[in-house]
Amino acid sequence: MEDRKRPTSRPHGAELRGLAEVPRSTLHEGRFGRMFRNLPPFAPADEDLVALAQEMIEPPEDDQGDETAGDNDNISAGFTYFGQFIDHDITFDPTSKLQRDNDPNALRNFRTPRFDLDSVYADGPADNPFLYQDDGVHLLIGRNKANEEDLPRNVAGRALIGDPRNDENLIVSQLHLAFLKYHNKVVDSLPADTPNRFDEARRIVRWHYQWLVIHRFLTLVVGSEVVKDILKTEPFLVGIKDGVREATAAKVDLKFFKWKHQPFMPVEFSVAAYRFGHSMVRGDYALNKATSGDNELPIFAEDPQPDLRGFRERPKGLVIEWPRFFKFPDSSLDLQPTRKIDTKLAFSLSILPKIEIGAADNIRALAERNLRRGKALGLPSGQAVARAMGIPRELILRGGALGLKPALATKFGENTPLWFYILKEAEVQCQGKKLGPVGGRIVAEVLIGLLYGDPMSYLRVEPTWHPEPNQFGAGPDGQFRMADFLRFATVA
Repeated sequence: MEDRKRPTSRPHGAELRGLAEVPRSTLHEGRFGRMFRNLPPFAPADEDLVALAQEMIEPPEDDQGDETAGDNDNISAGFTYFGQFIDHDITFDPTSKLQRDNDPNALRNFRTPRFDLDSVYADGPADNPFLYQDDGVHLLIGRNKANEEDLPRNVAGRALIGDPRNDENLIVSQLHLAFLKYHNKVVDSLPADTPNRFDEARRIVRWHYQWLVIHRFLTLVVGSEVVKDILKTEPFLVGIKDGVREATAAKVDLKFFKWKHQPFMPVEFSVAAYRFGHSMVRGDYALNKATSGDNELPIFAEDPQPDLRGFRERPKGLVIEWPRFFKFPDSSLDLQPTRKIDTKLAFSLSILPKIEIGAADNIRALAERNLRRGKALGLPSGQAVARAMGIPRELILRGGALGLKPALATKFGENTPLWFYILKEAEVQCQGKKLGPVGGRIVAEVLIGLLYGDPMSYLRVEPTWHPEPNQFGAGPDGQFRMADFLRFATVA
């Protein structure tokens, strides 16, 4: 049995620094802010939140009967963890003592939230040479005791990566490994005399990643019509020099995500809407043939049962076969779907690894953590946000539409925690296949808004950019999917 010593890295669901104080001012440029600054906080009693959280836990897999009834065949299982990877990228949280000492209240962001893969590259080879090979261009790849590729690690088994949260479980850690390998393959595809070879490789990787975020992940979880309603391109005149030149610029229609000088991370997104991914977690996963069938592994289990928790060297034989997580057109392996986006969370998320002994927050059920955090951050109710967004009255969930037991319906029938509301909205109005009008709009505006707010993103530098055919994994038709990314990264 592997050593299960508790990690010192932040466990799943633990609070990010900077969330302790979130002003409502429109001038706030700190790490976190609010989309709906004028809405009152919704503050139900803690005991009512605990009761609601208990209703959100699925029974153990052995007691479920038809386990496939809660599956969402529209989205493959890998996108749950690609979504987690995205979250870690845009909420990068430095944890060095120097940074803590210089920012004790964490009221300002150390990095503007961007899709820039600082979780992979950190500050680059000059400032973080321990992440890179001796040439300062390739990223380090590690190996476990079985000589299988793994994240690079120190003698204690801790991953040497830009963001330690990407070692939280064995799925997201192998996705991070795929990004390390993809970067190295891009470097090898560039001529050796390419000026600023590392910077060019990093730009290519970032832009292909940004493309996947918007055109693969986001379109799946909110629907392409929502993306098209926000992200537009239109011709415009850039000026007259040697005649009139026409160019194409990005036009982004953000109705609710506004900022003054630079984007911030809205708590309605980070503490509620984007946590829709928690409901997509499966009870068990097959990584490969050896862990399929009756041998599937949960993300978390009670010791000494085997599971997929991270913060350790990857155990022998737990290498992911990616066609089990993302659709590969030429694969015959069984593709696992996510669970539906609804108000039920896998049983394993009710037994999260305990936080360090002595920590104030030692709640092991993820649903309870999320609901309590929403209250602590002063989030408005789901119905209040829906009204502020102009959702037609007949589409706003209340009363019996929430499907709550009578005692809870009395407490939450007219005002419901925002996170729960967004999950229930997806369940009722979209059959759990994608997010509904409140959750979908918040998630889409924030992800597209962050991309548009980054002056180095492809959306700002070259709005009409798209992956080039037959380059860096893209197919001959220019299509670039997760399967293309992973095949390019992992095939020798």
